Amino acid sequence: MDLLASYLNPALALFSIALGLFGWFAPRYTMAVVDLQPGPTPMGPSEVRAASGALFVGLGLGALILGTPLAYAMVGFAWGGAAIGRLTSLVLDGQSRKKWGFFACEAAVAALALGLNL
Repeated sequence: MDLLASYLNPALALFSIALGLFGWFAPRYTMAVVDLQPGPTPMGPSEVRAASGALFVGLGLGALILGTPLAYAMVGFAWGGAAIGRLTSLVLDGQSRKKWGFFACEAAVAALALGLNL
């Protein structure tokens, strides 16, 4: 792993962990940021804690623990999947400045992680 990757890979993993911590421990805040409303059951916050929270914490921790290029590439694949989902939403569900911003962030993390490690 070259010098740039040795700094950027852990930074991308830590970024995933940091954002995941918001979803995991502050699901209502996360829901407000992405314009979601809690419903009549606790499934909304539960889904945010799992899919937008602890999943990304586990992803980042796993990459840091394994510390291999393929582990860091998986961070890129996960963020790339998010970017593809966001792009699909931009095309099928309508566009907004916020969606474009989220897409740009997701695509940038994916491109960096995949470019450094594949």
